[in-house]
Amino acid sequence: MFGINYAEIFKNFPPEAATALVAMIPIAELRVALPVALLVYGMSFWSAFLWSVLGNMVPIFFIVYLIKPVVDFLMKHWGLARRFFNWWFNRVRRKFEDGILKYGINLALVIFVAIPLPLTGAWSGAVAAFLFGIPPRRALILIAIGVIIAGIIVGLITGGGLYLFK
Repeated sequence: MFGINYAEIFKNFPPEAATALVAMIPIAELRVALPVALLVYGMSFWSAFLWSVLGNMVPIFFIVYLIKPVVDFLMKHWGLARRFFNWWFNRVRRKFEDGILKYGINLALVIFVAIPLPLTGAWSGAVAAFLFGIPPRRALILIAIGVIIAGIIVGLITGGGLYLFK
C-alpha cells in the first residue's frame, strides 16, 4: 500500500511477528498483512489469517478504550491535532452514516470494517464506534467480526490471484 515494501521493513523478524506488525499499521492493516504473509513469507493460510487478525486487533483494543481522553487532550492543546481530528471524524461520519440508516449501527460497523478498502478498516471502525457512541466492549466484538470477514475476503482474493497467475 502506497509503495511501501513491508516485507523489507520487517525482514529481520520472524514471519509471524512481521505479519502481526504489518497488520497493526493504520491503512495497511490486515488488507496488506495477509497477502504479504501468504505471498512473501509463504505462510499457510490459517497461520497468516490468525496472525493478521490478531495483529489488526491489538491496537484496536487500546484505541476503543483510550480514544476519548487522548482526543480530548490533543484537541484542547494542539491546533494541528484539532484540524486533523475534525477532518478524519467528518470523513468517517460521512462514510458511516448511510450504513447506519440502511443497516442499523451494529451491522453498519461490521460492514464498514469488513470492506477491504483503504480507510474503512478496524482503525476507522474504532473511530466510528467512538463517534457514534458504541460502548467499547461491543465495539471490540463488532470490529473483530468485521476484521474476520475482511480476512476471509482478502484471503479469497489473494488465493484466487495465486491460482489465476500460477
